[in-house]
Amino acid sequence: MNPNVYIMVDNCYGEFVEEIEPIEIGADLIVGSLIKNLGGGIAPNGAYIAGKKELVSLCAERLTAPGLGKEVGPTLGINKQILQGIYMAPSVVAASIKTVVFASALLEKLGYKCFPCCGEKRTDIVQAIQFSDKNKLIKFVQGIQKGSPVGSHVIPEPWDMPGYEDKVVMASGSFTSGSSIELSCDAPIRPPYVAYLQGGLTYEYGKLGVLKAVENII
Repeated sequence: MNPNVYIMVDNCYGEFVEEIEPIEIGADLIVGSLIKNLGGGIAPNGAYIAGKKELVSLCAERLTAPGLGKEVGPTLGINKQILQGIYMAPSVVAASIKTVVFASALLEKLGYKCFPCCGEKRTDIVQAIQFSDKNKLIKFVQGIQKGSPVGSHVIPEPWDMPGYEDKVVMASGSFTSGSSIELSCDAPIRPPYVAYLQGGLTYEYGKLGVLKAVENII
């Protein structure tokens, strides 16, 4: 390996899914968001950098000021929620994985293609579901919103979104805005009409959300 090249992994959606993390098999740094896996649905904001000590220190110097590094920086007064979220994260990620495994098993039985399939090895919490039908795709996403804890009365519609060439429909009735460890689903409106489902703070509510979505198609 080139000693002048550092390997950094964006580990969003991947924390606690596998038995080992990227820094255990050669990555120099891993980074991610705390409104995804590692925040456990409790941290309302923030992100993390982990890995080789000297590289984390260099990042801290860049993010704050040379010479100050990790001695200063914004905590936003949420240290308790961050720590509690990390503490709860393994359990929450397990519930999320169980939710998407259930979703893939159910939707495969209904004739839809799922990636990964129900029995396949998983490396993140994302479940792709191919509907091959625009209306069924939209109905499924709207059904996830119906099963959400916040804004269940809202009906998402496809709309323009920065960074996307196609209109996008998105369900995210989450306690924390933008959280994807909470049950959410989004999809670009283009063939073969694939929805991306992720999250679920508890298996029970994740299962309910998936059943609502399937019911909405039927």
